[in-house]
Amino acid sequence: MLHDNVTPYQSSDSKKEQVAQMFDNIANRYDFLNTLLSAGTHKGWRKKCVNLLKTKQPKVILDVATGTGDFAIECAKLNPEKIIGIDISDGMMQFGREKLKKLKLESLITLENGNAETVAFPDNTFDAIVVGFGVRNFQNLEIGLDNLYRILKPGGQLVILEFAYPTNWFIKGLYNFYFSYITPLVGKIFSNDNRAYTYLTESVKAFPNNEKFVAILNKLKFKNTNFKGLSFGVAAIYYAEK
Repeated sequence: MLHDNVTPYQSSDSKKEQVAQMFDNIANRYDFLNTLLSAGTHKGWRKKCVNLLKTKQPKVILDVATGTGDFAIECAKLNPEKIIGIDISDGMMQFGREKLKKLKLESLITLENGNAETVAFPDNTFDAIVVGFGVRNFQNLEIGLDNLYRILKPGGQLVILEFAYPTNWFIKGLYNFYFSYITPLVGKIFSNDNRAYTYLTESVKAFPNNEKFVAILNKLKFKNTNFKGLSFGVAAIYYAEK
């Protein structure tokens, strides 16, 4: 099964339109469910991603699939001059903008509608690009990554945080059970969208993770590519440069 073919709903809309609708549907419960389902570990994972960018001290950062802005907010600790977050779900960004107001970060971070495949920033715009749990939702993975390569400055860094699939048989068994039964059930109870958290499981299983994803980055001419498994392999940080 190709990950590009996994969609949230059985409808004739494009994957991008379906993903936007799904996130609009769950926007009001997204942060709560993220913390509940990951027992808060997603916050530590994002910190590790941002630590990878510290040495380069990026001034202009793009956060792709920003959602409610958590990754962009974490990147603010790098003291950049500007952070732009893009997402296809206006519902998610609405909650993100409320967060930015509370944290007094609206002048540093702006959130705007956009997606990796078609966003039209000039070539060589960003010192760093981050994507948190978003590449699985790209309508076309390689086109999206290729466009991110274009808008990254030479020597700029791409850091991607994404769910992965554990290799240890015991962890894999627990993970399968949790992702196949617990996650959709909890999602159904709290989000009122039966499909959203079932789609999460399906899209993670179909995604080319770990070495396969690094091979795609290499094919697209990214340099110094690598990945690091997190929490027994349930997630991974992918790291690349232009």
